[in-house]
Amino acid sequence: MTEHDLSDINTADLVVYTAAISPDDPELIEAHNMNIPCVERSEFVGYLTRTYENTIGISGTHGKTTTTSMISICFIQAGLDPTIQVGADLKQIEGNYRLGNSPYFILEACEYVESFLKFSPKSEVILNIDNDHLDYFKTFENIKNAFIKYVGLLPEDGLLVVNGDDFNCLDLIKHTKAKALTYGITNKNTDFFATNIVFDENGFASFDVYARDKFYNRISLSVPGMHNVLNALACIALCNEYGISSDVIKDALKEFTGANRRFEYVGSANGINIYDDYGHHPTEIVATAKALMNKKYNESWVVFQPHTYSRTLTLMDDFSRALLNFDHIIITDIYAAREKNTFGVSAEDLVQKIASFNKDVRYIKDFEDIAKYIKENANAKDIVLTLGAGTIWKVGKMIVE
Repeated sequence: MTEHDLSDINTADLVVYTAAISPDDPELIEAHNMNIPCVERSEFVGYLTRTYENTIGISGTHGKTTTTSMISICFIQAGLDPTIQVGADLKQIEGNYRLGNSPYFILEACEYVESFLKFSPKSEVILNIDNDHLDYFKTFENIKNAFIKYVGLLPEDGLLVVNGDDFNCLDLIKHTKAKALTYGITNKNTDFFATNIVFDENGFASFDVYARDKFYNRISLSVPGMHNVLNALACIALCNEYGISSDVIKDALKEFTGANRRFEYVGSANGINIYDDYGHHPTEIVATAKALMNKKYNESWVVFQPHTYSRTLTLMDDFSRALLNFDHIIITDIYAAREKNTFGVSAEDLVQKIASFNKDVRYIKDFEDIAKYIKENANAKDIVLTLGAGTIWKVGKMIVE
């Protein structure tokens, strides 16, 4: 854990803080005391979006980081020299940002506290709309209304790309005069759709893409899961509109092996393969579990660290059902993030809920104890997945090391 360092503030001309930073943060207080200008990250990034002629915002409840990464690699491969801001480290840019020298700014646009409404996008990709961040939004209707307002930011000569398999995404089209493109798997009445989908032993998909009923290209991915087929279709629809050739897109998607903490291979120990994933919402857990099922293995283990008390309480039933997709389940303490536990919920509550389904589940508090338990009980050819948006990734490192 990184400690507070007030000396960083003393040399700053401007302090940028995120929505997750509380008003009593020591460094923020120091900045105020020293009369250093402070600005919330979304306002600062919003200013940056207005310095580029063509800001491309990728939003949605799930898949933002992966799709932003896919689009970014396509633009780089096409020689378009984009500026990039993505929510995880991407090996192709050796970090989570890249400064380009072009009119293109590719940006992961998060809906939390409606921060994306501060941006000025020329193009938007909206991947899905789901129940999340209910500590702020309270209801699903409020979430959808935020996306409606976001779509309303597009200029008439802009572009909207939406998931045609998601009814709520399709509904957004009527709220903009910008050009709209759709993509899908189950919905073939879309501008781009995938057929003949097959998975290899790693769970990587290959599929035919059709653009307006004409064969476009056969695409092969190097990331697992059906959800990544949808993410790739979103990327294809956007990049094609920007004039990037299908062969460049095909090569770039094949090259993409995932962003940091997105079903990332950590290593192996005693024949056990360890993966790590950022998923912290039931929909993401189900998608990851389905991707896992396309791989070859003996039994599956998941080590889940719930993220925020409010989300754990609100989606308790959904979390318990989502985790049933794994053979063995270990739950550790809730990662508080920006919250205090005023909700009266604990990791043990989730364990009891899962146990009611007669599933192998246990609560283990200490990370070293989790690593020890897995090494003593998992067998060769098993798969272990550490899952959550907090610090649970450390367990995989402990097992491997």
